[in-house]
This record gives sequence, structure tokens and C-alpha cells, in this order.
Amino acid sequence: MRCPACGSLDDKVIDSRQSEDGQLIRRRRACLACQRRFTTFERLEEVPLTVAKRSGDRQPFDATKVIAGLELATKGRPVGADDLGRVATEVEEAMRLQGTEVTSDDVGRAVLERLRELDVVAAVRFASVYKEFDDLADFERELDELMGPSRLTKSTEPKRR
Repeated sequence: MRCPACGSLDDKVIDSRQSEDGQLIRRRRACLACQRRFTTFERLEEVPLTVAKRSGDRQPFDATKVIAGLELATKGRPVGADDLGRVATEVEEAMRLQGTEVTSDDVGRAVLERLRELDVVAAVRFASVYKEFDDLADFERELDELMGPSRLTKSTEPKRR
């Protein structure tokens, strides 16, 4: 590292500490030429994550879009904002494991998978948009997939309020 005082490239690290969140390393250095001390910070460079849309467009991954879709699907449901943020973070992490470019279908599947665990009604709402449902048969297929054989044993009576 170049010394800010004399410009020498000859230095030694005196102390290294990781930040509490683990995202940053602080290093105290001493220049071997002029004996001055200085601090450097090291951070992991994030590789941009790109989403290939159905239209062929490519856009940077945007967690706020995931959260907006989740908010629509969970409107009026007993799901908190913390849950939505956690799902968006999990989806982004899962997408980064796949590489630097993913499809919008990959993102949709990851959201739907996590939403099913969180709230089944919200999952069906999300699926109706993500999978572009055209009719009631599409809803029925999704419900069959979600509920499996147990759906046949449950009452189809509407809830009384």
C-alpha cells in the first residue's frame, strides 16, 4: 500500500480487525521508509447480479422489486415486514450462488418457494402473477400442487365470520 505521507510502497501491517458485521477489515499500517502510521480499509467487491427478463432485457437485481412483489402478495395477510426483508435477502443470496446472471423465472421460483413456507394464500397470489394465470384451472393446478392429497379431505365450506 502506498504511504500517504511519503509515497513509499514499503510498509507493514501492525494490526487487523474485522468489523462487527464482517463486511470490512480495518488495517493499521506503518511505513518502513518514514515511520508514519496510516489506516486502510478492505471490503469485498460485490459482483453485480443481472436478471435476464422474459423480454430479453437485462437489469441489475433489485431487492426492492422483490419486496414490492411480496408486499402485493401478502397485503392483508399476517406477514410482517421483517419476514419480507428476510425473504428478499434469502432470494438474493440464492441467486448469487447461481452466478452473475439469472433469469426472472429463477427469481420468481425462489420467491415462490420461500413464500409457500411463509403464507400459502400469499404464495397463490404471487403465483397467479408470476405464472401468468389465465383462468380458474390455473389456480386449481397451483392449489393441487400446494396442498397435495390433503386438499381432498379438507372442508370446502367457506369460513364463517
